[in-house]
Amino acid sequence: MYQPIPPRPPQETMPTMYDLPSELIGESGLPDEFHRIQAELLSETCRPPNYSPQEILLASDLNLYYDPRHPLWYKHPDWYMVLGVPATSEQQDLRLSYVVWQEGVDPFLVVELLSPGTEQEDLGKTLREVNQPPTKWVVYERILRIPYYVVYDRYENNLRPFRVSGTHYEPISIAENRFWLEDLELGLGLWQGTYQQTTGLWLRWYNATGWIPTLAEKAEQERQRADKLAEYLRSQGIDLDGLS
Repeated sequence: MYQPIPPRPPQETMPTMYDLPSELIGESGLPDEFHRIQAELLSETCRPPNYSPQEILLASDLNLYYDPRHPLWYKHPDWYMVLGVPATSEQQDLRLSYVVWQEGVDPFLVVELLSPGTEQEDLGKTLREVNQPPTKWVVYERILRIPYYVVYDRYENNLRPFRVSGTHYEPISIAENRFWLEDLELGLGLWQGTYQQTTGLWLRWYNATGWIPTLAEKAEQERQRADKLAEYLRSQGIDLDGLS
């Protein structure tokens, strides 16, 4: 009796990240300074207490392949987060791209940093041409159904977060340029300060106690604590030089 052969899973039959282009084709390629610094600040301060670093992918400038029916179509988010995927521990295993049908997990949050030439595309205001890939908005909202989409326009100091509700994105109300994501036990907001020797208004993560410190800020906090302890010990007549 004939036994039908079950179809093979897409992980075995579809192109992998090694088969797909990982460079921007026909585009400028490298981000400008603001995009690079802003993405680094987002990654450095994103530490959800309910997820370990080993199960979160924080990506910037990494192609996102989203449609197995059109395997060469991709988007290039400025920054995005995927929950529940293994982090790479070996350099040789670092991702060339993020391929949804191989990973099996869609992104949880995407951040787009508006530029004058990308606003229409990022906010879904461009019309899709026949036989052309859909806009970022359509991919994020309708194809991948990414739960959170955040758009920041630094030229207008305008933060616009959206959440999937039903079949569409709905704006999230913000207060003092901040909003809270209960799923992560973190919030995202605009912070005025200096990062990497550059002062401005930055998109940054915070928790219930305040802005999550960067590595440099944590080191400075530790130094200040050590100085205060040393000052106290000296006030008690303890010779620190003699202890060394």
